[in-house]
Amino acid sequence: MPQKPEDRDYKKEYARDHASAAQRANRGKRNKARYKLAKAGKVKKGDGKEVHHKTALSNGGGNNSDNWQVVSRARNRRQARKNGTA
Repeated sequence: MPQKPEDRDYKKEYARDHASAAQRANRGKRNKARYKLAKAGKVKKGDGKEVHHKTALSNGGGNNSDNWQVVSRARNRRQARKNGTA
């Protein structure tokens, strides 16, 4: 059964999942990859595409163009679940 919003501790979730220095650094790397691919014309805002890192940043993957792949949002999320990184 899904949680009710009033049952969730959003501050605790943020501190656990988003606020660490490593997570902030990885978020910056993901944003930089998206920006570079947008400049190259491979993605656009609102196009439903995401930048997939072939080797996840959390698994030691680099943030260079050799490690990027443009995929649909659904495929990127499915791949993350399959690899156990989501």
